[in-house]
Amino acid sequence: MNTLVPLELYFPVYINLLLFLVLFTLMHSGLLKIDDPKNVGFINFSGYLLIVFLILYLGQRPVSGRYFGDMRTYTRYFEWYSSGGQIMGSKDILFHVYMKGLSYVVTLHTFFTITVAMYVLPLYRISKVFFKQYWFYAFVMFVVSFSFYTYGVNGVRNGAATSMFLLAVSYHRNKVIMAILLFVSTSFHKTMFLPTIAFLITYLYNDPKTYLKGWLFCIPLSLVMGSVWISLFSSLGFGDDRLSGYLNAQSAEGTFSSTGFRWDFVFHSAFAVFAGWYFVYKKNYQDKLYFQLLNTYLICNGFWVLVIRANYSNRFAYLSWFMMGLVIIYPFLKQRLFKNHHFMLGKVVVAYFSFTYLMFYLYA
Repeated sequence: MNTLVPLELYFPVYINLLLFLVLFTLMHSGLLKIDDPKNVGFINFSGYLLIVFLILYLGQRPVSGRYFGDMRTYTRYFEWYSSGGQIMGSKDILFHVYMKGLSYVVTLHTFFTITVAMYVLPLYRISKVFFKQYWFYAFVMFVVSFSFYTYGVNGVRNGAATSMFLLAVSYHRNKVIMAILLFVSTSFHKTMFLPTIAFLITYLYNDPKTYLKGWLFCIPLSLVMGSVWISLFSSLGFGDDRLSGYLNAQSAEGTFSSTGFRWDFVFHSAFAVFAGWYFVYKKNYQDKLYFQLLNTYLICNGFWVLVIRANYSNRFAYLSWFMMGLVIIYPFLKQRLFKNHHFMLGKVVVAYFSFTYLMFYLYA
């Protein structure tokens, strides 16, 4: 267990270390070409060091409900299972089986460390498979995302489920393995039915121009008929009763739940939308898999925009936000699209991280 960093400084230390890494990456991007051996060596060394740091720093955190949200709840689950308790409920059954199995052979903090590894390593896998020696940039985009830390230390089950989804996408050429991993993802957290269904829809229709227009149209629909969409989706019991419960629940005091139409988070979501629009319309970028990723994001985020006034709608936002960094960075790492491409890539990483950094200090 990490006792070197005081609990109240745990996130400030984390985010300022990321600031140093992002700025150092920007400096490298301005001085070296992306394929320079010095740069390739730097990004690979920094990337593997970052993976080890994340797993140990987040996994070995002290138990705290105040600073790490649902960590206290998971601790109670683990202690119950380690004492011989039966599986609690039938929701997200695979995660509880996983937790119960580990409770017999590892300690509490080892369980959290393994779970963080399950959260982090699929992000490395998909970055490495898609972008080869330049995997570091995509991995960093995942790590500096607005919700990455929260779903590593608070919404642990949801975070692991989203990583299983991305791991499934990394096996898109092997449909059997992909299907198994999508099943694991939805069995870890039922809300993952939304991105899973959205991704499967892209096999039937994959025109990003249509989905971009659809996302934009969701904004006036939400402004004019927000309560109608909340009632509609909750009455349908979209996915399971947890989704319906998030839509209708009253927000608890102190929770990070949105109320009203959150233009700040729509602005944040629009980063990936703008990137998709730019590459599709301005650069005429053509890549079937990128279109699938972009369109999955647009479907999931469009759904969130429709129900944005609901309490806990941030739970729905994360069902698209976990993909945002990948959607933005993908074309940069597949084609040389700009004159000073490497430096532009570094600036994109800094700009994306800036929202996370500023939101921390604005809401701290």
